[in-house]
Amino acid sequence: PRAVPLTDDAARELLGRYGIDVRPTLPAPGPDAAVAAAARLGYPVALKTTAPHLRHRPDLGAVRLDLADEQELRRSYRELTEALGQPEELQLVVQAMAPRGVDTVVRASIDAAAGAVLSFGLAGAASELLGDVAHRLVPATDRDAAELIRSIRTAPLLFGWRGSDPVDTAALEQLLLRVSRLVDDHPEVVGIALEPVVVAPQGLSVLGATVRLAPPPARDDLGPRRLPSY
Repeated sequence: PRAVPLTDDAARELLGRYGIDVRPTLPAPGPDAAVAAAARLGYPVALKTTAPHLRHRPDLGAVRLDLADEQELRRSYRELTEALGQPEELQLVVQAMAPRGVDTVVRASIDAAAGAVLSFGLAGAASELLGDVAHRLVPATDRDAAELIRSIRTAPLLFGWRGSDPVDTAALEQLLLRVSRLVDDHPEVVGIALEPVVVAPQGLSVLGATVRLAPPPARDDLGPRRLPSY
């Protein structure tokens, strides 16, 4: 009865069937493995921890970005393990760098009263500390997706705030609709978290994903899970 997470590979496969591509990561249990992973993925790469207690702690320096060659990768590996712990504790991985953009979070979960809910916010303090997150019921329409990304207080950062380049909000809206469709198709999917989703001026990159499964929650209605159309 308690939700259990899919493995990373299974989550990536399920999401991929809905056109949601998660940028691959390769395990780096040692510096030589990290170098081999980078050679396979291609430089520049990121080196980061996936340990639950460190995953969302950028203040601890648990992520190193734009590592251009083997020398930089080995140095960063040594610095991370010296500062934060042994490789097996850090669960280090190597990932190809994504184009720069705005870091966002896309989630779906089951609310006991409302049912499936789609959520969106910016990654980091905006959503975690200030609660700047918007929600819509599943299934979401294209209008819902457009309103969702525009209804958070930090939305101007997506649309060229103070001269910055606007990001690809059309790609972001499509991602929201795909997550909504997946959850609507599979009631046993009780939680999805895509974090971060880096939205660039052209396209986006999903860097991390978790999917949780549980027996479908009991429903007291007899009709399909759809909003009425007018």
